[in-house]
Amino acid sequence: MSLTVEASKLLDFNQKLDIPLLDNVIGFMYNGIGEQQRIAQEVLTTLKEHPDAWTRVDAILEYSQNQQTKYYALQILEQVINTRWKVLPRDQCEGIKKYIVNVIIKLSSTPESLDREKVYLNKLNMILVQILKREWPKNWQSFIPDIVGASKTNESMCQNNMVILKLLSEEVFDFSTGQMTQTKAKHLKDTMCSEFQQVFLLCLFVMENSQNPTLVSATLETLLRFLNWIPLGYIFETKLISTLIYKFLGLPLFRNVTLKCLTEIAGVAVPSYDESYIMMFSQTITQLQEMLPLETNIRDAYANGQDAEQQFIQNLALFLCTFLKERGSLVERKQLSEALLKALQYLILISEVDDTEIFKICLEYWNTLASDLYRESPFLPPTGASPLYLPRPNSRRQFYQPILTKVRALMISRMAKPEEVLVVENEQGEVVREFMRDTDSINMYKNMRETLVYLTHLDYADTERIMTEKLANQVNGSEWSWRNLNTLCWAVGSISGAMPEEDEKRFLVIVIKDLLGLCEQKRGKDNKAIIASNIMYIVGQYPRFLRIHWRFLKTVINKLFEFMHETHDGVQDMACDTFIKIAQKCRRQFVQMQVGEAMPFIEEILSSINSIICDLQPQQVHTFYEAVGYMISAQTDQVVQEHLIEKYMTLPNQVWDEIINQASRNVDILKDPDVVKQLANILKTNVRACKALGHPFVSQVRKMCIRFSWEYF
Repeated sequence: MSLTVEASKLLDFNQKLDIPLLDNVIGFMYNGIGEQQRIAQEVLTTLKEHPDAWTRVDAILEYSQNQQTKYYALQILEQVINTRWKVLPRDQCEGIKKYIVNVIIKLSSTPESLDREKVYLNKLNMILVQILKREWPKNWQSFIPDIVGASKTNESMCQNNMVILKLLSEEVFDFSTGQMTQTKAKHLKDTMCSEFQQVFLLCLFVMENSQNPTLVSATLETLLRFLNWIPLGYIFETKLISTLIYKFLGLPLFRNVTLKCLTEIAGVAVPSYDESYIMMFSQTITQLQEMLPLETNIRDAYANGQDAEQQFIQNLALFLCTFLKERGSLVERKQLSEALLKALQYLILISEVDDTEIFKICLEYWNTLASDLYRESPFLPPTGASPLYLPRPNSRRQFYQPILTKVRALMISRMAKPEEVLVVENEQGEVVREFMRDTDSINMYKNMRETLVYLTHLDYADTERIMTEKLANQVNGSEWSWRNLNTLCWAVGSISGAMPEEDEKRFLVIVIKDLLGLCEQKRGKDNKAIIASNIMYIVGQYPRFLRIHWRFLKTVINKLFEFMHETHDGVQDMACDTFIKIAQKCRRQFVQMQVGEAMPFIEEILSSINSIICDLQPQQVHTFYEAVGYMISAQTDQVVQEHLIEKYMTLPNQVWDEIINQASRNVDILKDPDVVKQLANILKTNVRACKALGHPFVSQVRKMCIRFSWEYF
């Protein structure tokens, strides 16, 4: 008999359901091919959409030995609950509830079945929660007492009931938006809050008395989901916090979920309970010192640790950052300076971990701290005060100063790559041109730059000291590496404008001179490409300095012209990008007669334009011409400006005229793709030049293109 005839028997609701046949059809759907699979899919879809399909669910769950068949039955039941529950007769609703509860009790009654049927049981738990959202509390007022009572009779059942309570909390408090009306969601939340005492006492009982680690872990996970909505008295007016800290925080099996619970408590927006928060903070720091001494190399511990150990370090970062952001001022007021310093030292150690997500967590706090200290007062704190003395606002900077020095060094050594940098080291250790911009890296750079700028405003001398020491170690070779040089230079470029002008001038002269010397000192194209990209990035970030110091600006521009002949991937692009950036911000300096010069520098550029751009690609030439156009646009004498424009456009116009003259004698020249491409590039050069000049010639260039097209094509 064909599969079509056999499978169609499943759709006859006048017959008893053939469970083995259903198992076979399910098998064809998942493992069959071609026509067999198509027929099985059609039959099962039709069966699922039948209005009475749910009446077959109990038989399927009871008698089928195929796990995929059972999941199919649960899909049918879930669809009925979500779409037709309100129209089902009450006795049928009660029957479904009773059946699901009985199956859950049966499967969770022993540790063996609980473990063996874990996936299947989780699906049943979700079905029960979907029912609860529609039945409780109106039609199932005894649910909370029932589940609490059942939990006290059997540990494995209690473990599964904790999962159900956790799922219910998530559905009502986390996922309810858009899934139920606001009125319904509020009613369920109010009901859970009013009946929570029974659940809370159950959780405490398990935490204090159970020797079953799996049950305790499930209870802590469930408690974690409750902490953002339960009445505050359950958190702060019971022994919950001390139980978490003293009983579970020190145990490796429970410390991750315990830290998550403490972090949730730290983030609760409540103005009172200050003493409870202070106790929580000091007790947690005391426990941490026993678990993870401050002498620990957390960076290495993370690198060599297992997943749970790495999660612990991330969770510790979240706890410390959350608590200090929300309650840092409270800790300061209560004179817990020793505990606060230890917490900050932990954060410094964690910030050194080579993990981007963990660093982002720490960075957010360091940014908050630095900006808060900067905005509080623009002046340095008085000297001579004890570093542990906290109460007056003007002593806060002094208290945090040793920590901020370490944070500055961290920001400098880990600075993310700016968007302008095109020359990078890839995963294979090769120096290449970057083509894809990493949005995460760009955002990270912006956040780190803002933090380092605040830190520099707080103590620019300290920032300068750290940077110059690191640069000296690059020059003497003791810390030389591409990564170390890159992060240092990206940090130097990020603090433009954060120092007083004279200090910035002195600092920048040292940096550029050392980098130029390093460029001469190092051999190899890759080394020179890395150093060149860093020089170009830094000089592009300091237009204020360049505008004031002509000789330095001229040296920089000539170095850029030198880099325009460097064929290493990315160096020419970056040289042109830096050139246009400087041209836009320092345009007047190039058209003015500078002291000690025989002519304005723009004249020198125009006289040497052919030799400067001879190694550039067409798109780089376009950028170069636009940059020179910005310079010429700064000339206010119209006669002089027209002279500069004429000289400026001589080279492309000569090439254009030569091609057109040849075309007038032999129009077939214009069928050569290379010639057409050359003409198109000249037109683009004209357009970019006119754009920079702010000149109406743009429309004339367009007219020239149209006329040229009509005449020759």
